[in-house]
Amino acid sequence: MEKSERIWLDGRLVAWDEAQVHVLTHSLHYGLAVFEGIRCYECHDGRSAIFRLREHVDRLYGSAHVLDLPIPYSAEQIAAACLEVVRANDLRECYIRPIVYRGYDSLGVNPLPCPVDTAIMVWEWGAYFTKEAIEEGLDVKISTWARNAPNTTPAMAKSVANYANAQLIKMEAIADGYAEGIALDTYGNLSEGSGQNIFIVRDGIIHTPPVGNSVLWGITRDSVMTIAREMGFEVREQTLPRETLYIADEVFFVGTAVEVTPIRSVDRVKVGRGRRGPVTEAIQQRFFQIVKGEAPDTHGWLQAVNAPAAATSGTAKGR
Repeated sequence: MEKSERIWLDGRLVAWDEAQVHVLTHSLHYGLAVFEGIRCYECHDGRSAIFRLREHVDRLYGSAHVLDLPIPYSAEQIAAACLEVVRANDLRECYIRPIVYRGYDSLGVNPLPCPVDTAIMVWEWGAYFTKEAIEEGLDVKISTWARNAPNTTPAMAKSVANYANAQLIKMEAIADGYAEGIALDTYGNLSEGSGQNIFIVRDGIIHTPPVGNSVLWGITRDSVMTIAREMGFEVREQTLPRETLYIADEVFFVGTAVEVTPIRSVDRVKVGRGRRGPVTEAIQQRFFQIVKGEAPDTHGWLQAVNAPAAATSGTAKGR
């Protein structure tokens, strides 16, 4: 990871190497923390813009509310801080990582005596996968690890604890020679990737699992559904059995990190033509046109870095 200059830590900018926490920080031991992943893009006209900043901040507050983490700043302050830290590091294009966690006070399962701390980091980060993968597709596997069962940990919260499951999925996939893993829910239905939502295309119709299948309410997911419908595609949210992956014409991942990335095989079974399909390519191109400012921003998704932050509601709206 390439260091940036400054990190926003509990209301002030500090040097990267000075942004330290105590080894007895509660969330380090018990995993009670929430975070966001946000991208800032350099647009074709030279300006920098953060993609759906308002919605990401809203989801941060929704996740924190579910886990009883009262963020000691307003949503407007967090949004403004995201802009501030990008400007302070003079980055044209970067990844933004706000995190809210229980800090240092006492150690025990009860987190309530511990303070709620907040940090926002930024760093330069390009494509999550290679150019070849973005154009040709990934080889993935169905993981032996299922997503957490309902009423265990909240799947709709972007919680640090949930990513222990994600890491197991990712590590298994890599060990078995795949780029990524796909998780099923506890009923054996399609859920999502280690850190990505998933879509399948069959007979020109786009399908994606609903949030009830232990799926994160993804912001890129919502964006892709909106883009696809505006392009004239029918999009259905429905429970999907595992085998739909094998008979799909196209399959693709979406998320802040992976953006829109095709899948060319699942469990060594070729998907469609075994490369990026036409529907995936069309959505992918449209997505990048929007985030790069090459297409009209009709939904107000781009927040210019050098402009005041748009108002947030402080509630969860939607990786």
